Amino acid sequence: MSLPDRNFVRRVDLTSLQLFVAVCELGSIGRAAEREFIAASAISKRLSDLEAALHTPLLYRHTRGVDLTPAGESLLHHARTVLYSLEKMQGELSEYADGVRGHVRVHANISAIVQYLPEDLGAFATQHEAIKIDLEEHLSSEVLRAVHEGAADLGVCYVGDAAPALQSLAYRPDRLALVVPERHPLARETAVAFADTLVFDHVGLHANSSIYVAMHQAALTAGRSIKLRIHVTGLDAMCRMIQNGLGIGVMPLRAFELMQGGIGSKLRSITLSDTWAARELRLVARDFSTLPVAARSLVRHLCADAPAHAALAAAA
Repeated sequence: MSLPDRNFVRRVDLTSLQLFVAVCELGSIGRAAEREFIAASAISKRLSDLEAALHTPLLYRHTRGVDLTPAGESLLHHARTVLYSLEKMQGELSEYADGVRGHVRVHANISAIVQYLPEDLGAFATQHEAIKIDLEEHLSSEVLRAVHEGAADLGVCYVGDAAPALQSLAYRPDRLALVVPERHPLARETAVAFADTLVFDHVGLHANSSIYVAMHQAALTAGRSIKLRIHVTGLDAMCRMIQNGLGIGVMPLRAFELMQGGIGSKLRSITLSDTWAARELRLVARDFSTLPVAARSLVRHLCADAPAHAALAAAA
C-alpha cells in the first residue's frame, strides 16, 4: 500500500462512515444527530473531513436537509458494505469467545438443500457441536460465483462445465424426473423423453436455474419450445401448481419422493430417458487444501458416503 493510500485509510474512520450513513438514511444532519446522540456540529465537522479526504463533495446541503452527490452515492454503498462486514466479523468472533471453534459458510442449490443437506448437516452438527454452519440457498450459478469471490467457503450445486477455476468433489446423484397429475395422459408411462413432453404446458423453476437451462437446451436441440406457463421459486410450489392442473414439471426425483407425504398421492413421477436428466451434485471450493480446519472437516463428512451413493445411482 502506498503512502497516500495509508493516509486515506487513517483519515476515514469508522465512526465518520457510520455517521455519514445515518445522515443519508435520514436525509438530515439534525435528525442524524438526534438518533446518534451527538451534536450536529460534530457530524458536520466529520462530514467535511470526509469530503476533504476524498477531495470531492459528498452531499448537497439545502434548507430541507441533504441530498447525495454521485460520489456520495458511491461512498454510501461502500460504507454500508464495510459496516455490514464489521458487524458480521464481530458476530463470528464473539462465537469463538463463546466456545465455537469453527465457522463454515455454505451456499447450496435447492436440489442439495431439499434432498440431502438436512440429514448430512444434522449428523455433522451432532458430531461437531463447536462448529457453526451458515447455509444459504442460491441458484447453482450464484453458488459458483460466491465461492469464486470468497463469499462462501464451500458450495454444493450442479457444476457442469461452468467452474473451470474451481475445485470440485463428488457429493450425491441428482436424478431428474417428470412430475404429472395422476390423471394426466403421461401418468401411465414408466419413462419418457423430454421432447415428448413439449406438447404439454410446463411449470418451471427460475429461468436461471440449472434445471431450466437444461430443459431449454433440450428443447432447442429438439427444434421445439417449452410451453412454460408458470415460473415458481420452490419445488413445493411447483408440486402444488402441477397438482392443480396448471402443467407438468421437471424436478429432482428424490425431492419429489420426500415431499410425497405433504402432497398426497395425486401426482406421479416418470423417469426421463434423456442423458442430461442423470446429474451429479458436487462440492465446490477455490482450493480444498487451503480451507479452514472446520471447513475441511465438513468436506470429509459430506464426501464420506459419496462412492456408495454413486454406486447405487449407477446400479439404478
